Amino acid sequence: MTDTQPASAPPPTRTLARRIYAILLLAIGLLLTVGGIYLLSLGGSPYYFFAGLAVAISGALVWRGDRNGARLYGAMLIATLAWSLWEAGIDGWALMPRLVGPFIFGLGFLLPAISRGLTDHNAEPRSWQGWRGFGAGLGGALILGLLVHIAIGGDLPDPMFQTGTTTAAEIAADNPIPTDPRAGEWLHYGNDQGGSRYSPLAQLTPANVAGLEVAWTVHVGGIVGNPMEKLEVTPLKVGDSLYVCTGYNDILSIDAESGQINWRYRAGVDQKKVITAVCRGVAYYQVPGATGLCAARIIGTTGDGRLIAIDAATGAPCPGFGTNGQTSLFTGLGKVDAGYYTVTSAPTIARGKIVIGGSVLDGQYWGEPSGVIRAYDAITGKFAWAFDMGRPNEHGEPGPGQTYTHSTPNSWSPMSADDNLGLIYVPTGNSTPDYYGGKRRPFDDQYSSSVVALDANTGAVRWSFQTTHHDIWDYDLASQPTLVDIRTSSGIQPALIQPTKRGELFLLDRRTGHPLATVEERPAPQGGVGDGDWLSPTQPFSTGMPSFSGPAFRERDMWGLTPLDQLYCRIAFRKARYDGPLTPIGPNRPSVVFPGYVGGVDWGSVAVDPVRQLMIVNSSRVANLDQLLTRKQADAAGIKPYGQGHASNIAGAGAQEGTPYAADVRPFFSPLWVPCNKPPYGMIAAVDLVTRKLVWAEPFGTARGSGPFGIPSLLPVTMGVPNTGGSVLTRGGLAFIGASQDRGFRAYDTATGKELWHAVLPGGGNATPMTYWSAKSKRQFVVIAAGGFVYLGAKQSDAIVAYALPRSAAKKP
Repeated sequence: MTDTQPASAPPPTRTLARRIYAILLLAIGLLLTVGGIYLLSLGGSPYYFFAGLAVAISGALVWRGDRNGARLYGAMLIATLAWSLWEAGIDGWALMPRLVGPFIFGLGFLLPAISRGLTDHNAEPRSWQGWRGFGAGLGGALILGLLVHIAIGGDLPDPMFQTGTTTAAEIAADNPIPTDPRAGEWLHYGNDQGGSRYSPLAQLTPANVAGLEVAWTVHVGGIVGNPMEKLEVTPLKVGDSLYVCTGYNDILSIDAESGQINWRYRAGVDQKKVITAVCRGVAYYQVPGATGLCAARIIGTTGDGRLIAIDAATGAPCPGFGTNGQTSLFTGLGKVDAGYYTVTSAPTIARGKIVIGGSVLDGQYWGEPSGVIRAYDAITGKFAWAFDMGRPNEHGEPGPGQTYTHSTPNSWSPMSADDNLGLIYVPTGNSTPDYYGGKRRPFDDQYSSSVVALDANTGAVRWSFQTTHHDIWDYDLASQPTLVDIRTSSGIQPALIQPTKRGELFLLDRRTGHPLATVEERPAPQGGVGDGDWLSPTQPFSTGMPSFSGPAFRERDMWGLTPLDQLYCRIAFRKARYDGPLTPIGPNRPSVVFPGYVGGVDWGSVAVDPVRQLMIVNSSRVANLDQLLTRKQADAAGIKPYGQGHASNIAGAGAQEGTPYAADVRPFFSPLWVPCNKPPYGMIAAVDLVTRKLVWAEPFGTARGSGPFGIPSLLPVTMGVPNTGGSVLTRGGLAFIGASQDRGFRAYDTATGKELWHAVLPGGGNATPMTYWSAKSKRQFVVIAAGGFVYLGAKQSDAIVAYALPRSAAKKP
């Protein structure tokens, strides 16, 4: 047979392979076509209809053995490349779902079992068959590879940020060994009362941090296999000991040098009374002038409602504190259903008083326990004062038969304090239920989603600043207010930084609550909420500080791993309501809420370097798809408050019984369980506190722990992932942070944002690390709890891990 003679009939196996391939092309093409028609009817892009039609016709031609099927598919690839570049530019992550799947699937035309079964009327040499119909598409694949390499491998600027410059030069680490022992300790949750998360230690620097290695690992017990127990503690370091708590509130003393457990206080928590077992920290208090038992004490709380004090040296209960070292936190709350009230954050101690808020279960029913803020004497455990929003001028406990005001905004995140000013800074949430505000009272709306400054001696309100008016989005203030003294031309300005889930950072005068950076009241979207509810006509935006909310959504920004789930996300976006930030949530159709309730800055807060006047911010860009359900719909679905035979989604939605609506709140994900918005989903950035400009910003975390259906891809490619936890800064010019979905623990150069060191933890480092000095080996240690966070897909563990330089590498005096 010559090159110009027609080919004989292909073997049966070749025909079977070709027809299977044709069926796949037809199926994908029809899905794209039908979905494309629906998207067009919603006003969306016409691409999917025409691409699907081309793929379906290509499949029909391949079934017939017609080489024009390959040519048509190749033409579709060229058109897809052009359309993708027009929509996404050279953003590698945005190009991936548009191009990778179609190009890889099109490689089937190059397989001999497929290409040799295709013929046409032009008798070409077999060496050209396949290339003729697919060559242009393969060339496009090479172009794609180059573009993806540029976009993913290069450092492309984030258009949401402005580039700024730092005003403080690097501080020379002239003496890495602290002369003041307290400089090497960690005495509060955020190291100081103001939650700066800054350490003056400087043994670790950008020059030597790569030499860090595991110094010790402690397994505290529990956690593994229990998604409701979380190890998110930030240890304290006092003297030669670290103090940590477990999810069920056991307290451990650990030798700071060796990691050996000195003692363990068993809290004996009744686990039936706890829903989410979290303890992010304990507090330390030194009784003035005292010696002996409990002169130095550790203050903690329990999930079943107790305030406890134990001796720091032995772990023995303090006999003069409450009753046998305990005080009940249920006093004055009235009826408390199991798990509906707990304290998850470390107590705050100021002017000899222990101040606590409490976590109230989200969105279950109107009438849940009060969000009252209370203070207790740090020596005796006796009640000192209360701030009850329903009776703000009465600071005593309720009388017989009375309770604190139910359903008021609560404060579950860490507080801050300024002993010099005599102020406690309380970050509040919205009042339950979260997504319907029709039953809220004036005092609820006055103090919800606000930072409230309370007098440390009396509990009286000195000032308050609201970050979201009439919050129906669950934008409670999860972040600890961070206190810092900012240098200005007119002197030192005592400031407070309040991060928010919205991604807005409010910079306030901590004496008065007045904004130091411009705050604008902007018109907010209106209408479409549930009957009896209302919306604020304006909302505050911190325009004088960089925003970490992420870019506004467009259809072209919808993402997915393949064109099919990207099409799904585009359709879902077009069907939903989205009017930009603070889009209202209503009963008629879903609303895209961005950032969602785990977006922006969460309980990890920010860290500030007071010397360099630099702030490090890690943030998430995750959207929700939220909708109100009528009571009839909720009853038909069997949605009841937790504890009534059905566990509502306690992560953010619920029955909202006692109101006209339940809430359906879920992540805005594709059917493959990947976000519908394009990466990055997490960022880490530095802000100059003097110029209030961004210094640098980088995607935070790799795709290693991410993948379809929650299956880790193990790809070590920087993507920027959702994160929970905070950072710590040092005088040595380093930022240490875990927090990411991929189990990474990282050190960054605070001046440049360059990643200098990376370790893989036994579980997700979804906690805030700390650093301290050990006089025994004259080394600086960095410690993090690697408990993981099941809702991020981060692996769980019960490990606390310490890192240090090898003894031979540590500097000696």
